[in-house]
Amino acid sequence: MKTIFITGASGYIGGDILAELISKYPAHSYRLLVRSEKNGQKIKEVYPGATVIQGDLDNSELLTKESAAADIIIHTADAADHLSAAQAIAKGAIEGHTPDRPVYWLHTSGAGLLSFHDTENKIYGERSEIIYDDLKDIKKILSFPDHAFHKQVDDTVFKAGTASPAVLKTAVIAPTTVYGKGNGPCYQRSRQIYEMSKFILEHARIPIIGKGQAIGSNIHVQSVTSLFMLLFDLAIQENPESNNSIWGSEAYYLVEEGEHCWGDVAHSIGRIAVDKKFLDSEPNPIALEMDSAQELAGFEATSWAYNMRCRASRARSLGWQPGGPSLEEELPGIVEEEYKRLHG
Repeated sequence: MKTIFITGASGYIGGDILAELISKYPAHSYRLLVRSEKNGQKIKEVYPGATVIQGDLDNSELLTKESAAADIIIHTADAADHLSAAQAIAKGAIEGHTPDRPVYWLHTSGAGLLSFHDTENKIYGERSEIIYDDLKDIKKILSFPDHAFHKQVDDTVFKAGTASPAVLKTAVIAPTTVYGKGNGPCYQRSRQIYEMSKFILEHARIPIIGKGQAIGSNIHVQSVTSLFMLLFDLAIQENPESNNSIWGSEAYYLVEEGEHCWGDVAHSIGRIAVDKKFLDSEPNPIALEMDSAQELAGFEATSWAYNMRCRASRARSLGWQPGGPSLEEELPGIVEEEYKRLHG
């Protein structure tokens, strides 16, 4: 039996991973860090055999203690940007393990890193032909400067793993734009596409930042979980003495299965809203600057302006194949769910 320490089990991705893990491996010991007492109670009701640990990412001592005791760490709670949490996990992982009993750390980052060219040059809504392949372009991906999205935390994970490779096996998983209904016990909704749908339903306008031509890669939440499950399976089967490219200094896994143009998605949402009679007439575009978009729709609007194009070759080289419904197939259901959320 393995001890699995999971942060973010109440969240969208973390909850989906938890549901799949317990379904496939019910005999393992699951220790779940949960910030909210209410969510912790809900998780206990669904998974009474799991241990819920009340706490948050600012409790470094708790993170270090749990990481030292775990066989596998799955970090999904604000994992991409909370630096001290990553440092605490790394400390516990290294101090609590030996080459005979290594620990595996599956760390959730995000593909926002790949928008660096746009963010650095203040380019909004312009189509880019830059596509990052996580095998062919791994040196380039890992060489982005510290101020790129998620870079400091990613580097913390990589440095910990490369400093103690016999003890700590790391993999950084970077989903692109995630969509689809999650199977977790608490939160089952993603953000970027959903917030765009909400904005269009509330304002009856199509948000266009710049020319609205930025391209994003996307992935269904079930396909994200399937990659975590593949890496989890490799972790519990692996010989601790083996040394391969699955883990370590270049183990950066992008997760994608398609692409979308943000302006096209916005127009599609508008048409779906009219077809379903959620809006009386097709909404007109509204041109937004980045600041005004964030004021109206929150930080998620940032994604609508930046290119984030990639190919998940590393995961596919391990046999992973995405299998979720496409964004086009899911979009009508997303719009309907957002309408229900807004109108009870």
